Amino acid sequence: MDVSALIFVVNTLGNIFVWIVVASVLLSFILPPYHPVREALDRIVEPFLNPIRSIVPPSGMFDFSPVVLIILIQVVMWILKAILVSLS
Repeated sequence: MDVSALIFVVNTLGNIFVWIVVASVLLSFILPPYHPVREALDRIVEPFLNPIRSIVPPSGMFDFSPVVLIILIQVVMWILKAILVSLS
């Protein structure tokens, strides 16, 4: 498999996960907690948010853990792409 194809896969999967996090946050304002779509997104996102929440507790009404998760996803994508480029 070509390195550029692997970089594309890493980039695509990372971007999809970022959009899932964004959708989960936005839908948490609109849908009730037991809506099937929200439950499905929470099952995907919550295992990644819970460890972050134990380090960065909510500040008042604001939960910054999704922002931290998105930054971490971007950093991991950047590291993986740098490793893949160095392999070529």
